[in-house]
Amino acid sequence: MHQVSPDIEALADSILTYAMDRLRMDPPSIDHPLPQHTLEGLAGQTITEEGLGGDKALKLFIDTLAPACISEDHPRYLAFVPTAPSEVSTLFDLVVGASNICASSWLEGAGAIYAENQALRWISDIAGFPADAGGVFVSGGTAGNLSALVAARHDWRQKHPEFSNQRGLIISSRGAHASVEQAAHVMDADLIQSGGHQLTGADVADTIAGLSSDDRARVFAVACTAGTTNLGIIDDMKGIGEVCKRESVWLHVDGAYGGAALAAPSARPLFDGIEQADSFIVDPHKWLFAPFDCCALIYADPAKARQAHRQHGDYLEVFYDGTWNPSDYAHHLSRRARGLPFWFSLAVHGTKAYAEAVETTLDCARDAAEMIAAHPHLELVTEQRLSICVFRRIGWSPDDYKRWSDALLERGDGLVTPTKHEGETVLRFCIVNPRTTQDDVRLILDTL
Repeated sequence: MHQVSPDIEALADSILTYAMDRLRMDPPSIDHPLPQHTLEGLAGQTITEEGLGGDKALKLFIDTLAPACISEDHPRYLAFVPTAPSEVSTLFDLVVGASNICASSWLEGAGAIYAENQALRWISDIAGFPADAGGVFVSGGTAGNLSALVAARHDWRQKHPEFSNQRGLIISSRGAHASVEQAAHVMDADLIQSGGHQLTGADVADTIAGLSSDDRARVFAVACTAGTTNLGIIDDMKGIGEVCKRESVWLHVDGAYGGAALAAPSARPLFDGIEQADSFIVDPHKWLFAPFDCCALIYADPAKARQAHRQHGDYLEVFYDGTWNPSDYAHHLSRRARGLPFWFSLAVHGTKAYAEAVETTLDCARDAAEMIAAHPHLELVTEQRLSICVFRRIGWSPDDYKRWSDALLERGDGLVTPTKHEGETVLRFCIVNPRTTQDDVRLILDTL
């Protein structure tokens, strides 16, 4: 198992050939999921006492398992928030796996951590964060939001030790990602959803003013959103930031999807006020062209996060030497260097290419909105925001939308799933792939 034998070398050639063939697919086959009973019939028992051998196991994956996974980098995958990793980031993910770097501490992974921090620095700069800002790459927005809010609560309790046994209170918008509510649940904190789809400074101020003095003392964070997942709405970060500063409350910004648009000059003014945040997340695996899984979690003052998250133990004492240990900035210890593929792509292509790629997707979304508005059977439900278009097919029921979505995927034409807006079933495009063109959008719209 732990030797590079001739069989392993031959298997490596086969794996690399498959990986390169997958990279060359333009576009990749979109494929579709299969029921468990179907997979059981096709794949059978995959884990056996004697093993299948490399060739058989790889063939099983290529012929049976991979086609049962949807290709999220397909240019007509417009559901949820897709992904579109650059070729070099995907290739470098192979290097990260082969290198087997433990990027928990500077002692173990100094070179990798240095590179990851360079990528975090670029994100910090486009967000206007201070020079000593920093953080860590975690698995996704859920982990990022939870870790940031844990740091916020710890900071609150440090400042107010009399509340060390009190349940904290978080304020968010009604359009906040479900992971904010989940974080409150995991932390055993209370959550107040304020305002409408967009949270404003006035909403936060009114919410705080309406609390009892005891509840006001429990407010430790406002979680606002820089690009809601469903509608692309950006909260009033400037106004919220002013309220948070006045009230001495931690401001966290969830930019898991939308924060990537900070890189685009045309969209950057939409994010004014983000520089006031105490913490901020953005997922490079969504709209900054990195492979899964990769979320950048950044703190304006990393020392506060370190106080909240550092784990203590006799065998960990060698880490407490003032160096930068990524394990100190989120609820984890062991971690892979998941930011390296993103760093490599930035290093290879430069930040200008990233700005141009994000602008390309924004242009495509604007074109899609115009095509929807001109379509005889369609109408926009909300204003087109960031790279999201939400629209209805006039006269359709929820069952109509589902049948159409299922058929689109079954034909291999794309994936567009229904969503809800104020209780109504509608359709939604989310365009984050620079390869998505007007022709791709038109092909889908023509089926409506």
